Amino acid sequence: RADDGGEGVGLTSAGRSGENGQMTVELAVALPVLLAVAAIAVNALLFFSECAAFDVASRDAVRIHAASPAYGQDLEQSRARVAAALSESFDRPYTASSVAVEGAAGHATFTSTLEFFPTLFGMGLKTSVFGVALPKIAHAISFTVDCYKPGVLL
Repeated sequence: RADDGGEGVGLTSAGRSGENGQMTVELAVALPVLLAVAAIAVNALLFFSECAAFDVASRDAVRIHAASPAYGQDLEQSRARVAAALSESFDRPYTASSVAVEGAAGHATFTSTLEFFPTLFGMGLKTSVFGVALPKIAHAISFTVDCYKPGVLL
């Protein structure tokens, strides 16, 4: 039976006809899941990057504007200067920053907070991707300084 055309050796076109389009269906099912995972991963990495930059910028702003305040400058004015410096540094559509200050016994504790709003690969602010919620995330850092005032005896 050498002339049977090789039955059983390979698949015929009739044997594959039930599988036409299977890869397309699998891609259509898997693509939204892959996009959601990619959006979450990109937002997580962007958030960690912004947190690292925010920590450095926040400490620098407190050291520059609050560690040695000008004559007559109180804690609220120092807080406003630190907040202004941070808002200039983090002027992005997906971040917001705020600064709070507490003073006790000559020390001032500045607490800076970064709020991160998720983004869909830089295309505006989104709260969900294919039904997966992307909540706002906050990161806070505190820095305590001894506000030195030259010429003032304690």
